[in-house]
Amino acid sequence: MFEARSVESCAGFVRPTRWLHADRGGAMDGKFELAVRKYWETREQQTARQIAEGKQDAGLRGAVTGGAHLDALTQLIVEHFVDVLGYPASSISLGKKAELPGYYRPTKQWDLIVKNGTQLVAAIEFKSQSGPSFGNNFNNRTEEAIGSAVDTQRAISQGLMGDARPWLGYVFLLEDAEGSTQSAKRDFKPSFKVDEAFEGRPSYADRYQVLCRRLVEDELYDAACFVLAPKYPERPISQPDPQLTFAGFIESLTKHVRKEPGL
Repeated sequence: MFEARSVESCAGFVRPTRWLHADRGGAMDGKFELAVRKYWETREQQTARQIAEGKQDAGLRGAVTGGAHLDALTQLIVEHFVDVLGYPASSISLGKKAELPGYYRPTKQWDLIVKNGTQLVAAIEFKSQSGPSFGNNFNNRTEEAIGSAVDTQRAISQGLMGDARPWLGYVFLLEDAEGSTQSAKRDFKPSFKVDEAFEGRPSYADRYQVLCRRLVEDELYDAACFVLAPKYPERPISQPDPQLTFAGFIESLTKHVRKEPGL
């Protein structure tokens, strides 16, 4: 989990870019794409800074452990809560400050939470994975996404975060590369027949897509966003599943917050 950051520091991270001042009528898709592009720019900056500082984890790992590489996407959500849904910036917590009570464990740190007094309004996880070793973290990412939702949903049912039902969201950014989109090199051979969704050697992109879709279908999260982000700017960003787009994610959040009494 990354270090605690204030909403103001997150805003400062992306504020200089011109898209934050664009017309809100039809600019969300463009702002989303630029925020995704910012992911790669930030990773490169973190790697260069750690190499210059002589950090031992410089390189690929340094780009990941530096934190804040999804701040531009986080800022889009922060702006939506403040400018569209009318929540004060003081109601929004990030990083280590975004800690919620659990049921199977004492606490769980989310990436962004919004509170209205003693009521939790929303909690969102922002996760990413890049190559070259896409298989190293797939199971961990899957178990983390499921476990966080189950634990928090159970705590919500116990009334630990208010009487109203908060909204839970999951955003996953995967590098669009050969290693993530090509078919698996071997078939799955468990002790029983594999689920049909995983037949035919699905790629990691396919598997993450199934994960995100089922997290929502089983009501562990209210919405999920899955995006394939190539490292090189000449290649397009894609959202391959119409059920897992950023636009749909924002729409779900907006409808829930406006309709749920007590939020």
